[in-house]
Amino acid sequence: MISMLVLGSNPLRFKIVRLSDSRYDDLDRVSDSHSESEYSDEEDVSWHCEIFDSKSWEWKQSDDLKLTCRDSFENTQDVSACGGLHWLMFNHEQDKYTILSFDGDKEEWGMTSLPDSLGGKYHRGQIAHVSYRGKLGLIYHSHETKMLDVWILNYEKIWIRKHTINLESFNEKVPHSRFHSFYGADTVFMVDMGSKRHVSFYNFKTHKLNRIMVGGSIDSAHFIQTDSESVKLKPE
Repeated sequence: MISMLVLGSNPLRFKIVRLSDSRYDDLDRVSDSHSESEYSDEEDVSWHCEIFDSKSWEWKQSDDLKLTCRDSFENTQDVSACGGLHWLMFNHEQDKYTILSFDGDKEEWGMTSLPDSLGGKYHRGQIAHVSYRGKLGLIYHSHETKMLDVWILNYEKIWIRKHTINLESFNEKVPHSRFHSFYGADTVFMVDMGSKRHVSFYNFKTHKLNRIMVGGSIDSAHFIQTDSESVKLKPE
């Protein structure tokens, strides 16, 4: 997995983080016997971590990220917020979600629990981590109540419920969609889960819905706002 974090814009400063699962190290060394890796499913998992810093313009090997064998990435798309990169994780033994975070300045890893009310994986709902107005957020869609909750992690590392939105009328128009991220402060970006490949932009304040046909399935999406100002990537 490769992710990029922008730490400053003038001058441009960014870091690239590359994670690779150590369980696949043996694939680079094919033996004559073609034996499979002896990595046990009960062992903890190490992820090799490499970091590129635009300030030094060099890659460096960092300490491995240690996860338990019960931890898994819910998806490979990261969220950039509050000077860090964040991934949604699930622990199968504890039946709970957590947020794995990489601090861009300290280059350290940490875990953040989710609100208790969100329940485990088999809670009847859909959850995604998002960037909301520069902060780390969560969106939770209850299949039973048709309500969408928007949570924000404040500076004291406490989850605050920011919005509760009734999506019953939206679900009648788009019954099968996956909530992906925010596009602006009041617009949610969603991806169809059916055979018809559409994406939706839904403004929950004006109730305006825009749907766009796309060429195929979408696993991740990144929105880029740019201007005509040139930047120098590599320092002198």
